[in-house]
Amino acid sequence: MASDQDDCHLCKEYLRDPVSIPCGHSFCSICLKTYWDHADHTGTYLCPQCRVSYNKRPTPRRMGGSRHSTIHRTTESHPPAPPSPDYNYAGPQDVGCDICVGKKHKAVKSCLMCLASYCEKHLKPHYESATFKRHKLVDEIGHLDRQICPQHQKGLELFCRTDQMCICVLCTVKEHKGHDMVSAEQERAEEQQRLGATQAEIQEKIHDRLKQMEELKQAVDSLKSSAQRALQECEKMFSDMMRSIERMQQEMSKLISSNKRAALNNAEGHMERLNHEIADLKRRDSEITQLSRTEDHIHFIQSYQTLIAQTEAEELPTVSVNPYFTFGSVTKAVSEMKQHLNEFSNDELVKVAKTVNKMTFCQLDESNKRRSVKNACQLTLDSNTAYRQLYLSRGNRKAALKRDPQSYSDNPARFDSLPQVLCREHLSGGAYYWEVDWSGEGAAIGVTYKGIKRIGYGDNCRIGYNRKSWSLFCSDSSYSARHNKDQIDINLPYSSRIGVFLDYDGGTLSFYTVGDTMSLIHRFKASFSEPVYPGFWVWYESAITIIQL
Repeated sequence: MASDQDDCHLCKEYLRDPVSIPCGHSFCSICLKTYWDHADHTGTYLCPQCRVSYNKRPTPRRMGGSRHSTIHRTTESHPPAPPSPDYNYAGPQDVGCDICVGKKHKAVKSCLMCLASYCEKHLKPHYESATFKRHKLVDEIGHLDRQICPQHQKGLELFCRTDQMCICVLCTVKEHKGHDMVSAEQERAEEQQRLGATQAEIQEKIHDRLKQMEELKQAVDSLKSSAQRALQECEKMFSDMMRSIERMQQEMSKLISSNKRAALNNAEGHMERLNHEIADLKRRDSEITQLSRTEDHIHFIQSYQTLIAQTEAEELPTVSVNPYFTFGSVTKAVSEMKQHLNEFSNDELVKVAKTVNKMTFCQLDESNKRRSVKNACQLTLDSNTAYRQLYLSRGNRKAALKRDPQSYSDNPARFDSLPQVLCREHLSGGAYYWEVDWSGEGAAIGVTYKGIKRIGYGDNCRIGYNRKSWSLFCSDSSYSARHNKDQIDINLPYSSRIGVFLDYDGGTLSFYTVGDTMSLIHRFKASFSEPVYPGFWVWYESAITIIQL
């Protein structure tokens, strides 16, 4: 049996989980899958050995034999195999095997004990040798040097919460002695919990955005329907108005025509009568002319009396004509109507345009947009200090008091009886500004020294009720500034956002209402002797949120 029949053409090693394809050649299942995965974007799949092409990705058939089973195939009828593809070599974006010499293969796993990454071939000792049984393998990761303490060259195993950094065991002896330290695994677990809360918040935002998108789509559809109805109704109403104007035009035309016809009929009657009278007068004139020429005196005398009597007895009516009779008044009335209609329509169009232009279909609410403020500091709530019924979210920037306790680990820094939480950041030697949104029945915002007591209900544990802390209590009707035994009640308009300015060196702590303008609520004067931590007290059905500025 030829040895090349027992080898995979791609990896050049013994066949592992062998599969065959329609042309008869066999390969390791993982090698063939990886090889064809790289060809998915082309839509053409080649046999790595004989280069037969398939337009549809073939389904490999698993072979039942061992990795040393003989593969029966005829190679004489096929051309020589091309050079082995380098799909399994590490590219610029891949993690390379630290053991390979020359051109490195892709690493498949990294060992956190060896601080090295291995390809499939060089990883085998970790699976086969008992020496590496306790070594921890993870998916390949780059920059393994970040897993080593740069000072002691030891693996990073712990997390210092005081300095917010990963450290090795030797760091606990001197550099981080007395600091708040936990194992990297424990810190990861707590960070994982916060990450889960952040992810839940992101998913909630996605849900909210999708809901807004759906509402916007429905509003757009409604807008289109409303616009179409408005166009159709306006077109119908303008058509009705145009028909009304056309009817007015027809009525006006009828009025002018009927008056014209009546005047003409009247004039024609008078003209006919005048024609009759003219004809009768001409007849008499002709009779008088004939009578004046007769030589019969008796006939003249007898006819004369008759003609004179008829002429003197008849009085003809006079036809008077109005020289000022025209239809100009009608034209003037229509002209005035047109002017009034134009003025009215223009005025109404302006009113409608103003009304429509004032309407806002949709707009971006930027009331929660981040503001850039001088001396702004970024704060996060410390879950190790949070009362067990305080639920932290939004990347540990929001705290709300719930009825059910949260799954926090035991920690001596935790407030065990009061609904309070401190920030992880300590402030000293400078000026700092932050803003807090609050909602519900009541909340207190303040600062405290680290030494405030955490166990019990006494004033020594309450932020603002002792010499180690200062606070502003907020309700929907008033404010109270508190320090030690002193309490100052302040009546100012309600504000859901409070700005806090700490001038550590100047010895002042100021609280402001934040809106379109800022108004001072109260200013404490103090000589701060050690770093202070922002802290909060939250009542039931209430919440506080630290704003990112």
